Amino acid sequence: MDTFLHHIHNPSSMAKRPCPSQNPRFPNLYQLDVDQLLGTLLGLTDSPSLCIDISFERLLDSAASDSDQTLLIDRALKLGSVLLEAGKRSARKRASKHNSLAWALPPDLTIKVFSMLDTQSLCHAAATCSMFNKCAMDPSCYACIDLTTVVPKVNNAVVSTMIHRAGKALQSLKLGVVPGPSVSAGSCQPLVYTIRNSVDVSNFSWNDKRSRQGKESSILTRSCLSPLAGGSGAPGTLLRRLHLYNIERMDNTSLCGALSACPSLLDLEIVGLHVELRQTLMSVSANCHLIERLFFESSKTGRDDSLKSPTCVDFVNNCPHLTSLALRGFKLHDYKVRILVKGFRKLKYVDFSTSYSITGTFLRNLGSSNGGNLLEVLVLRDCMHLKEVEVARLLTGILAGDFKFLKHLDISNREGLASESDWYDRCYCSSVIPIKQVLEERPDMCLLAEFPSEGSYIELDQMFESELNSDISLPSQLSSHTSDGSMFMSFSESSYNSDHGSGNEDVRDAGYVIYEESSDEVDFLAA
Repeated sequence: MDTFLHHIHNPSSMAKRPCPSQNPRFPNLYQLDVDQLLGTLLGLTDSPSLCIDISFERLLDSAASDSDQTLLIDRALKLGSVLLEAGKRSARKRASKHNSLAWALPPDLTIKVFSMLDTQSLCHAAATCSMFNKCAMDPSCYACIDLTTVVPKVNNAVVSTMIHRAGKALQSLKLGVVPGPSVSAGSCQPLVYTIRNSVDVSNFSWNDKRSRQGKESSILTRSCLSPLAGGSGAPGTLLRRLHLYNIERMDNTSLCGALSACPSLLDLEIVGLHVELRQTLMSVSANCHLIERLFFESSKTGRDDSLKSPTCVDFVNNCPHLTSLALRGFKLHDYKVRILVKGFRKLKYVDFSTSYSITGTFLRNLGSSNGGNLLEVLVLRDCMHLKEVEVARLLTGILAGDFKFLKHLDISNREGLASESDWYDRCYCSSVIPIKQVLEERPDMCLLAEFPSEGSYIELDQMFESELNSDISLPSQLSSHTSDGSMFMSFSESSYNSDHGSGNEDVRDAGYVIYEESSDEVDFLAA
């Protein structure tokens, strides 16, 4: 052992020898000498560590000076580090070779399988071994990116990495916070999610101001969609689906900029963003002419009165392929809604649930005209100002043969329907609405008409006063028509929280409040 350690102490006998051969199959004398010494060194691993320590101490004692001892220690440390890296590298190479032999699928089929995984499972697979990592880096594996979470875990860097891995193969992108896991039909789950109505998750706190050293915030900012832009070859060019949920820092400018980079967009879903309806529709109308589905749920129920008639007209003219339209929680007047429903000739799905100012007059003569006669789903659940007389007129029209393709109608209202003369006067059990007759005449139709028992309606003055002290957004009913034609529904359990006027006042929110949030930073992906 001392003889071997002597080579470390006095390597001059090897320093002037020729460089190693570039071909490991034909080693020269120097390389053979190194191989022999390395074999001897590795044989020492079976020796007691005390024996090696004693030999190294004797070697240090034989050094001529303190500087020689320091040099000897440095060489030992360097040699140990080199051997450690060589061992790790060889272990990875052997493991990769073993996996390649043991894995039954060729690389092209492996990539195909990985492309079917959800984003988080894909990243877990990529971290398994170098062979999987190489397959997982194929752009087709990132065609459908889903980074939605129950609590904020994803930051801009993760989004940027995923989008750039996909490149022009990107077809679907889902971002943001969706409170609670996916649930079955009929269960209750709010979509709008704010700091004050956040779900209770263990080991997670909005108010924890301590940040982990060396880690970025797990909050998406207004620039999280900027990687979509960048010219004709940008990732957003061929994007088909964009779903954004409760990204509190997103603003009008950022969203409109992202939409301008997505000319091929077919499906747009926006929930809980602090953006205006009018500006969003203007951007969609100007950039997304192929869009087929729009789902837009307001973050502040009843306070967004920004939509104008010219915007509705432009939207109808520039996006003729729209088949599914959901505008939930906005202040919408009947004449604007009528422009939209009559204008889109291919419209089959409509959802204006939890919207304000809609009385139902837009439905008059709609089912027999060119626009609106193709409707298959009509959702007017919890529209505050929906009138009993208009609902009765609608069902009478259905009995007369209007809306022949209608399969699903929801006129339920947790506060009852408004009377003809005064919307404060609520109707809970109407005798003028021919519900039974419609069910008998159209047995194929699903008609939801759920109303509270008489006297359960909360006094408006009391409700309004109590909500002056609360700024919690209304978790509204979920009723979205997915791209595969299935329907996913749930119902909210909180009451209205905004303007309680007759629907004709011009009440507008003075501005959205964006809270400064902080959180425990949870690692989502090792991107």
